Amino acid sequence: MTYPSLEIAVLAKAYATGDLTPEAVLDAVYGRIAEIGERPVWITLVPRQEAGRQLAAAQARAAAGEALPLFGIPFAVKDNIDVAGLPTTAGCPDFAFVPERSATVVERLVAAGAILIGKTNLDQFATGLVGTRSPYGICSSVFDSRYVSGGSSAGSGVAVAAGLVSFALGTDTAGSGRVPAAFNGIVGLKPTKGAISTRGVLPACRTQDCVSIFAGTSGDALAVLRVAAGFDAEDPYSRRTPAEAVASGAWPQGFRFGVPADGLEFFGDTAAAALFEAAATRLEALGGTRVAIDFAPFRDAARLLYSGPWVAERLAAIRDFATSKPEAIHPVVRGIILGAEGLGAVDAFEGFYELARLTRLAEAEWAKMDMLLLPTTGTIYTIEALLADPVRLNSNLGAYTNFVNLMDLSAIAVPAGFRENGLPFGVSLIGPAFADGALAALADRFHRDQGLAIGATGHLPAGLPLAAGADATQDMVQIAVVGGHLAGQPLNHQLTRRGARLCRSTRTTAGYRLYNLTGMVPQRPGLIRDEAGIGGIEVEVWELSTAGFGSFVAEIPPPLTIGTVTLADGTSVKGFLCETFAVAEAEEITSLGGWRSWLALGARVGPAPAA
Repeated sequence: MTYPSLEIAVLAKAYATGDLTPEAVLDAVYGRIAEIGERPVWITLVPRQEAGRQLAAAQARAAAGEALPLFGIPFAVKDNIDVAGLPTTAGCPDFAFVPERSATVVERLVAAGAILIGKTNLDQFATGLVGTRSPYGICSSVFDSRYVSGGSSAGSGVAVAAGLVSFALGTDTAGSGRVPAAFNGIVGLKPTKGAISTRGVLPACRTQDCVSIFAGTSGDALAVLRVAAGFDAEDPYSRRTPAEAVASGAWPQGFRFGVPADGLEFFGDTAAAALFEAAATRLEALGGTRVAIDFAPFRDAARLLYSGPWVAERLAAIRDFATSKPEAIHPVVRGIILGAEGLGAVDAFEGFYELARLTRLAEAEWAKMDMLLLPTTGTIYTIEALLADPVRLNSNLGAYTNFVNLMDLSAIAVPAGFRENGLPFGVSLIGPAFADGALAALADRFHRDQGLAIGATGHLPAGLPLAAGADATQDMVQIAVVGGHLAGQPLNHQLTRRGARLCRSTRTTAGYRLYNLTGMVPQRPGLIRDEAGIGGIEVEVWELSTAGFGSFVAEIPPPLTIGTVTLADGTSVKGFLCETFAVAEAEEITSLGGWRSWLALGARVGPAPAA
């Protein structure tokens, strides 16, 4: 069958109508994992038979009349979160133990009918924002395997972005539930501290830790939060969450969003700087008012997380193991955690006092704004660069995330476009404690306004309204796109900025072949009409005005061209084709079914071909 969209709303509707069964979705998920391999995304994979038993139990409860809001939805958890009967490794084999009981958050999700697929890779002991500090392998961005995936919740972010699960749990102390979202083009919701119980979660910094949620859309993330949140008397840091905190409310028209007046650092990434400015302009178009704020209190608080006494919390979590078996710990992680041995009670109180001072200074800035807009990270690094300079570059990635938990704020990371080299960029919307639902609702509007709300497998829901600026009375042209112009891909903006809308996702008829073209930036494929080709290649049909179509075609470089493409249902539309000379020595990728499948497979099994 065609690989399904794993967006929660899409699956729920398909189950209700009978268009899909949960069994078929599980078969597709496990087939995809087998195709691309377990490592480095997974540390422990639940056997397919066990997933089937979970589903059967959920089906029995549903038949008995129980309401299961996440029925049949596949998910993953970061491997510092307990699952009964499965090892918790925290990315360190010598530390592993098998818990008898699952973490509260896992219990709540399974009770809601969700199906656990496995436990995912992480920066060891949740220490890092990079995804390179694990003996189980280095995760990479699904967009380019030369670049880091972000961490510490590396495997969870990649599992969602690669379309292996509908959502995944991470943890977030310094930004670990947001940085992987930015580097993989998905959503990362970091709830208010205490909203989701951390009982059964191995601490990094116990007073600051949150369980976070990765999903393809903000709506999916919020749907999971509604199930996962709730007071837990077994967790000393659990808080009673007001009902409105997880409702899909919205900021009022004319909401004020803060942007640092100066001092934003992009570490030489000019493309990221331009995309951030575009994001701020987009928020203004959605009804927001930009307000300049002094970022210094937030910046200084961010530096406290690793230069202050909170590092000692990391040692407190694993002190016996760290001091008895230091050789079992990743060298970079060991240096950070054992570096806290020299901290004392006076250092702790001095840190608390400084944080209180900075939080009070920040109150003056919060009086000016309803929410704060920041880059999720100022840049992205290659794995090679990160391994060569692991501490400094990791610190750079936390510049806009480290302060959020220290100051008791809520946040959601959301995609905000692509650089010309095809790498994603993301921003974070940050608000006061318990602003989670309102932030998610605004993030969803922001995401969909770009044409980037792609769901867990890169598919926009069909039938979205016309984009801003489109005129429904104009003559319209439909065009089939197959690669770089697909939703969420680097050239999609060439369609959306002309007011194009997505009509449907479908496939070609037989008689087509797809090749990976070399020498093009960003990477893209070439579609060839060949009667011997097996076809069945994923395409999206977009609709735009005739004027927009004319200017769009003018941007298409050779060897690509526009011709007529026949779809699986026998209809024909205008679409991308390629001159045959360009594929003489190119790699054929027809059998993988489409460009996204090739990208996901290529990102997992080896370096990306040269652009």
